Amino acid sequence: MTQTKAITDAITTLTDVEILFGFVRIEDEQFFSEWCEELPNLTETEKENLNVLRRRYIYHRTDGNLLEGTVMLLLVSPLLAASGFYDSPFRIKAEESVNLTVDDGEEILRGRIDVLVLQNRLWVMVLESKKTSLSVFTALPQALAYLMANPNPNLPVYGMVTNGDDILFIKVIQGDKPQYDLSRVFAPFTSAKELYIVLQILKKFGQLIAPTNLG
Repeated sequence: MTQTKAITDAITTLTDVEILFGFVRIEDEQFFSEWCEELPNLTETEKENLNVLRRRYIYHRTDGNLLEGTVMLLLVSPLLAASGFYDSPFRIKAEESVNLTVDDGEEILRGRIDVLVLQNRLWVMVLESKKTSLSVFTALPQALAYLMANPNPNLPVYGMVTNGDDILFIKVIQGDKPQYDLSRVFAPFTSAKELYIVLQILKKFGQLIAPTNLG
């Protein structure tokens, strides 16, 4: 009899997801150059809006850890709006949340991932951290599994994982043997320039995954 397991039961480590899907990490700048090359420029108005966004996030964050819904409201949703993903020609859909459990050696840490899919090729995952040690890398195995659901296996698919404090971008190409790589981690909490680059990357993804660019 076929057994059905929750994604968080079947996949808890990078080794799990690499074995299950045959993933190979390609640590080559040319494989995932989209996050660091030929990024669109931002206007001074866009930068000032990001400064306001960052100050607002910091104001609420300094009062304690934030739930994933609050991170979505304060940070992710405004970034997606500024990137143009809430407007034509893009379409979005919400996926079910998944739970994850991580044993840090001292206690069990629990978190959730809320998933928002844009144009089937950009998957935005918001991680609720119950403790600061529950980092964006904790969600990476599940994020890679989600990205394999891309209905266009011959096209690159991108992911963004955030717990609010940190933001990580992922690229996956399925092909005959699924490949992936990661951006560096961005920390908007520490510098406004970090948030500027995040918006530039999202805008670049928008240029790449717009329906007119599907080939």
